[in-house]
Amino acid sequence: MTSQIPAVTLNNGVRVPQVGFGTYEIPDDEVQRAVECAVEVGYRHVDTAAAYSNERGVGAALRSCGVPRDELFVTTKLRNGDQGYESTLAAFDASRRALGVDQVDLYLVHWPVPSKDLYVETWRAFEKLYSEGVVRAIGVSNFLPEHLERLLAETDVVPAVNQVEVHPTFQQDAVVAASRAAGLAVEAYSPLGRGDDLGDPVVERISREHGVTPGQVVLRWHVQNGTIVIPKSATPARIAANADLFDIELSDEEMAAITGLEAGRRTGADPATASFTQYP
Repeated sequence: MTSQIPAVTLNNGVRVPQVGFGTYEIPDDEVQRAVECAVEVGYRHVDTAAAYSNERGVGAALRSCGVPRDELFVTTKLRNGDQGYESTLAAFDASRRALGVDQVDLYLVHWPVPSKDLYVETWRAFEKLYSEGVVRAIGVSNFLPEHLERLLAETDVVPAVNQVEVHPTFQQDAVVAASRAAGLAVEAYSPLGRGDDLGDPVVERISREHGVTPGQVVLRWHVQNGTIVIPKSATPARIAANADLFDIELSDEEMAAITGLEAGRRTGADPATASFTQYP
């Protein structure tokens, strides 16, 4: 059951529930209900971003759900268009006000945007926020090995997390290996390949054999690989199923079969070239 969700210990000792609730593309006027549903079935980790334009709704759910704030883990992210030292500090304050919290558990640089060449300067603002205690952990998202290498060479605080697109048909082995070698936890967004990986015959066969959904099979594969996952759904039954992963155990053969689905099938933007502002 969802109460069994284990925690992953980050490189600064902060513990994050391994299965979180993603809120990408859930509108602000719908996200409160979705997050409340997730918390009710046992999630304690909620992932949002300034670019999702739903931080206010997430914050409303945090206040209304009945679970003490210190039992909830909240992640948000900096918009690409707000990169830069002073603009990052201002953007963080705006996110914190929208969420209605004194402290954010994890704050991420959403994309490196190498064409702007501001992610090192931005990270120094993240270090300031971390030193002030308004953020419990700081990390990055969509950072490739070369971006991580530069950040580690030019700044002081090692990111706690790299949140990247990972799913059976797009596993990013080099990114995962570089992140873990540097001490970062890997967090998978689009962990189901936006649903595209669920119809694969291998996944369907394993789901039938275990009597679970294809989504549960793929998410269990992530969990057994040690990855943090943030599946997203607005459907109550699927919200519950996506975290009910701990009475399932995939065999070594089943794990290998799913890993064998790698096809280089990216569903999102390429971090090497992505340069959008994330503003409407």
